[in-house]
Amino acid sequence: MAPKSPEPEKKEGGKKGEKKPMKGRPKAEKKPASASGKESKDSKKKKVKKGTETYKIYIYKVLKQVHHEMGISSKAMGIMNSFINDIFEKLAQEAARLARYNKKPTITSREIQTAVRLILPGELAKHAVSEGTKAVTKFTSA
Repeated sequence: MAPKSPEPEKKEGGKKGEKKPMKGRPKAEKKPASASGKESKDSKKKKVKKGTETYKIYIYKVLKQVHHEMGISSKAMGIMNSFINDIFEKLAQEAARLARYNKKPTITSREIQTAVRLILPGELAKHAVSEGTKAVTKFTSA
């Protein structure tokens, strides 16, 4: 092995990794942290945390209408929320398919009603259709 050659002398600054300032450009001045920090807090609004949309409050309201003394665990609430999202997705897909078959660009209450009849079984479909009709009538009259 050859002996190590002596390290070349370092120029001013002396520390490894330091860069020389570029010629022709003045160095940028740093603002004091206390002055800039206060201005940014006053000028910026609080960041509002955007939560994910769930049906949890509605499930809870219906539960209290049906069984006012009963509660629900968070795990059961998550399962119910997933169930409603799944049913919503299935109904939306079927309604979109029906609109496409009839060459219509819009999903109306008629497509939703037909999708409910196709997807939900028997008595559940009848109750859903009657509740949906009642809701649409109330909405249009108000």
